[in-house]
Amino acid sequence: MNTVSPGENNLKGCNLCQLPPHKGKIMDVVCQKCLAKFKIPDEKIPKGQSFSLTCPQCENKVFVDSRDGTRSSSDRMTASFSNTDVEKAIIDEVDAGTYDASDKPFDFVEEGVETALLCEPDSAVRAKIITALYNMGYHTTAPQLPKDALKQMRFHVFDMVVLNERFGTQDPNMNNVLKYLDRLNMSIRRDIFVALVTTRFRTMDNMAAFHKSVNLIVNLKNINEIEKILRRGKTDFENFYRVYKQSLIKTGRI
Repeated sequence: MNTVSPGENNLKGCNLCQLPPHKGKIMDVVCQKCLAKFKIPDEKIPKGQSFSLTCPQCENKVFVDSRDGTRSSSDRMTASFSNTDVEKAIIDEVDAGTYDASDKPFDFVEEGVETALLCEPDSAVRAKIITALYNMGYHTTAPQLPKDALKQMRFHVFDMVVLNERFGTQDPNMNNVLKYLDRLNMSIRRDIFVALVTTRFRTMDNMAAFHKSVNLIVNLKNINEIEKILRRGKTDFENFYRVYKQSLIKTGRI
């Protein structure tokens, strides 16, 4: 097993990947970076303290809190993660990376062809969205991990981004791709149409879209109508920014 931080001797010798059947309480741990899942028997957990361990899959540091009040209503406990640290590490890692041609999403895109980035973990949902984007004429890429999506956005400005708020994270408020988009210069961001796929908000909820800094909300229950929803949202987006850009031209700002 990979080593853990000082003060975690109770975890020593515990195999995170393969544990024998266990009748007692266990802690389910999910690495926020690679989403690997593993289990820790209750007796191996340091009581009443926060601790960290190293993910055996990607060697990311996972932070766990076993203090009172963290147990769930069942006989399992859920790990508590330092999402801010993980998010910062992933985004900074991408920003600090050197140029690699393999990170480019497309080798060649014909002039006038629009491109789309699809970040959706569910294969069935992903297939429906890819079909919709194809019908709309988009050249689409669908990375499997947030880090891959961030690398592609670093070297290519997409016309559309369709993002599931739980892509690469269990906490929709800690979505790395969405946070990366928030950091973009407005002169770049305003040219990208962002649709957020969610179960929390109603489709085409403009207030929720404003709050999440996206252009369109799509509820998963309406996924079978995704093409119609995207077309409507994109038309509204283009009409709004057409007037805005015309005003910038008239005032000499662009």
